[in-house]
Amino acid sequence: MILVYGIKERLNPIKAKLSDAIHNCMQKVLGMPEDKRAHRFVPLEKEDFYYPGGRSDAYTVIEINIMAGRKPETQKVLIKALFQELETQLSLSPMDIEITIKEQAPYQWGFRGITGDEANDLKYKVNV
Repeated sequence: MILVYGIKERLNPIKAKLSDAIHNCMQKVLGMPEDKRAHRFVPLEKEDFYYPGGRSDAYTVIEINIMAGRKPETQKVLIKALFQELETQLSLSPMDIEITIKEQAPYQWGFRGITGDEANDLKYKVNV
């Protein structure tokens, strides 16, 4: 699951393209299938979104929640691919993008009535 935070006036107009860019990177780097898109957008009022100095109102936070298993090198490739894709496709400066990857053990995920460690029919690999 991916959560994206930003100032609503900047985030709302680009949500669809941002979702496409993020999912494109998830597919290329992690091998996620086309139908495995779980993105949540959280548009905020400017007065509710504090961010570091040196950033613009385009500052965007992307939290990627994944089952543990991806190698550090793979995660770094994903982060760098996101920076590049978002700059190329949406003209978002890497300075205005913050990305975090949060890993949880497969048993801490619940979907389709089972836990992640019980799923044996995933259409993608977790250990990449």
